[in-house]
Amino acid sequence: MSTIKLSPRQEEIIRLVKEGQPITSEALASKLGVTRAALRPDLAILTMTGILEARPKVGYIYSKKPSHSIVYDYIIDIKVKDIMSKPVVVSEETTVYDAIVHLFLNDVGTLFVENKSVLTGAVSRKDFLKIAIGGTDIHKVPVGIIMTRMPNIVFVEKDDSAYLVAQRIIDHEVDSLPVVERSFEDNKEILKIIGKVSKTNITKLFVDLGENK
Repeated sequence: MSTIKLSPRQEEIIRLVKEGQPITSEALASKLGVTRAALRPDLAILTMTGILEARPKVGYIYSKKPSHSIVYDYIIDIKVKDIMSKPVVVSEETTVYDAIVHLFLNDVGTLFVENKSVLTGAVSRKDFLKIAIGGTDIHKVPVGIIMTRMPNIVFVEKDDSAYLVAQRIIDHEVDSLPVVERSFEDNKEILKIIGKVSKTNITKLFVDLGENK
């Protein structure tokens, strides 16, 4: 049986539910000092794994069942390669201005930066906002200056489970993760970007699951 690794916030949610059940998502959000939207992914995982039960118009209660369920057994077998989508990538030389245009034209929250298909960095809407507010000439500054560089980027591989991806997205508070393929050149490991998995991919998986697809 696979072990479910919970984040500190998920452990705290369980504690609060045990103490105050039934408890609404509004009350949980208030006690944790976050928005209901921020809690949604955590509550989705805790209910899908059978740890919590959501009762309409009542709130959340702690389940007496084991901390796994048929749904968990199902989603743990779904792999990244089954749900990933095409990444939106730019080069390190791309100007911040062009990258912002790219970001909005593709309606994504993160751009991944590559050099000859090798993942070298990532840049998010927050990064763009910071530099734009700072008064820097975004027509001249390249993305390589503001991006988060490897090895500081959290990534997944195509045979990782969808559950692991959802967990990492929540733990690291990002909107998407790059999917990489490992290879070696000149005895050096390189990570080639082959896809991405975002909150949207995870949400679509849950919707498909609900529709028995």
